[in-house]
Amino acid sequence: MQRSKQQALMFLLGAVLVGGVLGFSADRLFDHEQRGPWPGRMRMYDDLDLSEAQRVQMDSLLDDRNCQINVVMTPVRQQLDSIKAVANQQMMQILTAEQRSRLESRRQEMQRRDSAEKARRDSIAAAGRSGKLPNACK
Repeated sequence: MQRSKQQALMFLLGAVLVGGVLGFSADRLFDHEQRGPWPGRMRMYDDLDLSEAQRVQMDSLLDDRNCQINVVMTPVRQQLDSIKAVANQQMMQILTAEQRSRLESRRQEMQRRDSAEKARRDSIAAAGRSGKLPNACK
């Protein structure tokens, strides 16, 4: 019974690691795409052929939705971070010193990009609070 639990845990950790590597690789592969405030939104708006008035309404709706999601996720983030930290410790026990070093390099690169993305989002939110963008979180 204990062995099957360990195998299941190892499978899940492996899936998380593979998912992270694939996500990282896909991001690198598709990095040539437009980088702006909302490249995914703009692509969707273009695909739907929205008018400028519709785009403004959709921006307001989606910004409000994101604010509500952030409010709900704030108390949960600490628990998620704890789960990630435990899984990280367990993964580090599995890896060799060289593998740990390579994984840490990947994590630092992802953290650098996440920090840049957070700074970009914060600047957008600050612009929204100053009245330059519609309906930013207050």
